Parts: sequence; structure tokens; C-alpha cells
Amino acid sequence: MSIWTRIMDALGALRSGEGLSAVFDRLSTPPERSVAFTIAVIALGAKMAKADGQVTRDEVAAFREVFHIAAADEADAARVFNLARQDVAGYRAYAVKIRTMFGAGSETLCDVMEGLFYIAMADGNYHPAEDAFLAQVAEAFEIPDARFRSLRGRFVPDAAHDPYDVLGISPDMPVDEMRAAWKRLVRDTHPDAMVARGLPEEAVHLAERRMVDINRAWAEIEQAHR
Repeated sequence: MSIWTRIMDALGALRSGEGLSAVFDRLSTPPERSVAFTIAVIALGAKMAKADGQVTRDEVAAFREVFHIAAADEADAARVFNLARQDVAGYRAYAVKIRTMFGAGSETLCDVMEGLFYIAMADGNYHPAEDAFLAQVAEAFEIPDARFRSLRGRFVPDAAHDPYDVLGISPDMPVDEMRAAWKRLVRDTHPDAMVARGLPEEAVHLAERRMVDINRAWAEIEQAHR
């Protein structure tokens, strides 16, 4: 059974008028957390895609890239996206529900934010309304400001980029500790580790993108300390 079939089963309650946020109450344990992660990104992403007043084809296509949707699953994935857009619950309610499910400080919350940034940048334009949306979701997730700036710096070309923020380290740390932090992030970004956190296998594209950014940041830091 594909994840999209499982998601459609989980969202069956919507047909009887139940909101998306209530579905999360049933998805708090593995393996269904991968379903919850996908619903979270799609529900928040569908709302964010309208933050700048329109949903573009590029933004819809970004969902396909993040989740590597197979041709056989396209119909179910489209239904999930449309259900998310039709639900009337506020996005902050989703964000708080997701934070409660995964726990404040969980790396999965940053994984969700990565998916949202990827979708926001799909049309090549980072709208101020999208920035405000993402900042409020990060606040609801209780993601520290430095971590949010790091995410924005990685995805938004015009945003300030700090390689130390990317690795979550301080410039005055010993180089050995910096190297250890880099290696830890590389290990935690391995697709197997991300799946273990509750991400679906379809979302490995996020891990690939993060790995590139982590290694690039370390290369910049290493060069600066030579």
C-alpha cells in the first residue's frame, strides 16, 4: 500500500465533515508518523501557496518533487492537496498540532519547514507574505530564530547566508568541535535517519538538498580556518 493510499484512508473522516487537524490525533505513532508528516507539509504548504494570493503550477510541481509522486499515485496525491486547500482550519492550528505530535525541539519540525521553504521558492519568488507565514509557523513550532535564519539562508538566494548558522555552531568554537558538529549533521541527514524520524521515503529529496548545504557550509568554514 503506497503512502498516498494510507493518507486517503486517514483523511476519510473529512468526508463526514471532520477537519484535518483532528486526523493528527490518530497518527502519533510510527509508522503512521510518515503519513502525518506528509499531511503536515501538504496542509501547511497548500495554505502557504496561497499566502501571496495565488497557487502557481511551479508550487504544485514542488510537491511532486519533494515527495517523488509516482504516476500511479498522482490521483490520490491530487485529492490530498485539494482536501488540504478546502479545509477551513487556520494554519497556526495545524502548526501547533504538529508541534504537539512530534514534540518541541524535534528535528522533524525542521524537516517540515524545509519542505515549506522548498515549496515557497518553487516559483523563484520569495514573497513577503510567504516570509511572514513561514516565520509564524516557525514560531508555533518553537524553532529558534537562529535556526529559522539558517533555513531561510539556505533556500532564499537574497537572504543572509551564514555557514555557522547552517551547522548550528559558533564561530569561536574549536575547529575540532566544529568538525564533530558537521559529522553529526551528516549522519543525522542520512535518508535512513530521516525515515526513522517519521519522514516518508518519498521525501528523501529534502535530505539530498540538506546534505549539499551542510557540506558546502563546512567547506566554507574549513577554508576560512586554513
